[in-house]
Amino acid sequence: MSLEHPDGNGERLIDVEREIMNRPPEHNTTNLDLDRMSMILDLMGHPEESFRVIHITGTNGKGSTARMAEAVCRAYGMRTGLYTSPHLEHVTERIAVDGEPLSDDDFIDCWDQTRGLVDIVDARMRELGKPVMSFFEVLTAMAIWAFADAPVDVAVVEVGMGGRWDATNVLDADAAVIGPVDMDHMQWLGDTVEKIATEKAGIIKPGCVAIIGPQPHAAKVMPILLDTAKGADATVIRDGEEMEVESRIPAVGGQVATLRTPMGEYPQTPIAKFGAHQAHNALAAVAAAEIVIPVTGRLDPDIVSQALGSVVIPGRIEPVRTSPTIIIDGGHNVNAAQSLRDAIEENYDFSQLVGVVSMMRDKQVEEYLGVLEPLLSQVVVTENSWRERVMPAEELEAIAVRVFGPDRVVRQESFPDAIQTAVDLVDAEDDMGIGYGHGVLICGSFVTAGDARALLKERHDPDLGKPKSERV
Repeated sequence: MSLEHPDGNGERLIDVEREIMNRPPEHNTTNLDLDRMSMILDLMGHPEESFRVIHITGTNGKGSTARMAEAVCRAYGMRTGLYTSPHLEHVTERIAVDGEPLSDDDFIDCWDQTRGLVDIVDARMRELGKPVMSFFEVLTAMAIWAFADAPVDVAVVEVGMGGRWDATNVLDADAAVIGPVDMDHMQWLGDTVEKIATEKAGIIKPGCVAIIGPQPHAAKVMPILLDTAKGADATVIRDGEEMEVESRIPAVGGQVATLRTPMGEYPQTPIAKFGAHQAHNALAAVAAAEIVIPVTGRLDPDIVSQALGSVVIPGRIEPVRTSPTIIIDGGHNVNAAQSLRDAIEENYDFSQLVGVVSMMRDKQVEEYLGVLEPLLSQVVVTENSWRERVMPAEELEAIAVRVFGPDRVVRQESFPDAIQTAVDLVDAEDDMGIGYGHGVLICGSFVTAGDARALLKERHDPDLGKPKSERV
């Protein structure tokens, strides 16, 4: 991903970003403790105690649920902090106050204020023969500092990976949201859905409200989540029980759903995202917002509708161009692929949809492609910008050929060329030249989605992604 940034103190931001992101990865297997995060919060004077917390985990839907919950809280006049990952284009996206990412200068200032404390923690860890702070731990500490400094009323925080040992789990949630639990990050979280559920259940803290989304492996996962909640004396709100998506219909730009929480019903609520899974994410978001917003009973349905109808969730089934339609999606596992396919089949009527796919080596690549195979006319396999983890295009091609057959697979190592190849394939079949019924889907990784968003912006290349008839 490019380190360039269009605004503010760009050169200094590049240096700061490199300094932070060159630290050890968050999935370093020796980092299975919260010692570094606990120590830096001690040094900071525990700023996390100054705001309420919505903490969100799950295999899929964390970022969408977080943005929806933040939007509802902000619509109610609360000052909000939002911490999400990964970023699509710029590291500053990860930390937002009142719905706006930190500016370049504010991000740099936040680093300048916390780096001395990071140095102290690193030195102590070296003395103990333990790892220094990871890049995710540093960014998490910066987010907590920024939220307390603002100050915010509520922080909506997305778990990076898992839950129990995630850097964000130094926070004590008022509302702990657990979305669908499925197989992902198995090399770090465990090779069974039960082990993964145990890790994610770790965000349930004493006395909190545990909001549990729909579970694809309910028989295996729910007992673990409910036992953890019982042990923590947490109140439980379950999708399909205490809360429910009562109805939903597709609509222009998203859908309209009737949501029911323990506080009451929210009829005919517009949700500015496609797919049944986003209706359930919205339900969890509203239930979580009810916990932290200082209002007795049901929230105002008009305010909730205004928030959910305008929320922006980059990189999640996001249309970025028309004529032809170009959609990007950062989902990278089987559950995400199924949600993507269901949403496109429900909301679009493509006679031809060409995929541009780049994935990481550690993902269930063949299974992911298998879910999308009935949806895609052809697939262009390529490589995104994360060279250390991306699956080489040649390897991805071999897997894609097994799934799609050789006649439907094209290999193009260059990511920009892959997008243009897909548009050319669509253009060749679009006799009328209007793009209707013909589209391109760019997917397989959030890095892939971020690369595509950057490339498809007009300021980068006005011709990239356009049909031949519109190119200069």
